[in-house]
Amino acid sequence: MLDAENGKMTLRRFPDGESYVRIESECKSRDVLVMATLFKPDDKIIPLIFISETLKEFGAKSIGLVSPYLAYMRQDKRFHEGEGISSRYFSKLISNYFDWIVTVDPHLHRYHSLNEIYSIPNQVVHAAQVVSEWIHKNIDSPLLIGPDSESEQWVSDVAKRAGAPHIVLTKVRHGDHDVEVSVPEVEKWQNHTPVLVDDIISTGRTMIETIEHLKEAKMKAPICIGVHGVFSGDAFENLNNAGTRLIVTCNSIPHSSNQIDLSNLISDAVQKMMRS
Repeated sequence: MLDAENGKMTLRRFPDGESYVRIESECKSRDVLVMATLFKPDDKIIPLIFISETLKEFGAKSIGLVSPYLAYMRQDKRFHEGEGISSRYFSKLISNYFDWIVTVDPHLHRYHSLNEIYSIPNQVVHAAQVVSEWIHKNIDSPLLIGPDSESEQWVSDVAKRAGAPHIVLTKVRHGDHDVEVSVPEVEKWQNHTPVLVDDIISTGRTMIETIEHLKEAKMKAPICIGVHGVFSGDAFENLNNAGTRLIVTCNSIPHSSNQIDLSNLISDAVQKMMRS
């Protein structure tokens, strides 16, 4: 863990909704870490800016942002005329107010790395190792399942680390609106526990659809694991009611499903950043 003082700060809102910030710990000539998982970021970005500016005015040597969940990574392309590419705007904003950032498995789709949009040094923590360790310790005869070919790389990495087999569901198109989804070699896996793993569980629709395919194949109820449990709307309840045995997430976003701790990985990443 980090050898650091737990700083004191007052953060509240005035009756009209405006933010009030007061830094109560000495920060002059010190390296300061601001911890903020950016789930529901619109409620947090103004206080974050005020915290950063206040720290600078009181002489902080450097200000780093430790954000286990990094928001505004999905809109990485202009899909329709007139759309804003919010991932670029948000990264510019954060880069203007912080000296470096540490995060966990950001949703990199069309970007190869955070360096493409963030102009400050960064460290990305990968949760695959702790996820695989949890699977190895807690699940008998696990079978990791990817819903499609796009999930192959992520699922195969976790499976390899956990010493478990993995498969990807196969799709056979019989026509424009007739697609059959099946479990390869289904008879071989009947005694295994299906494990669905994804980086983000947002609406949960992909996992729910996968669970339906597993039911049709008469497989056991699956365990669903997500690095970031966003669970928009009724997603958690819907996923739970779909026939899951258990839903597990990492603690990048506080939730009742948190069972996988990222603290040591994040601590190591912060120490590397501060030594660089």
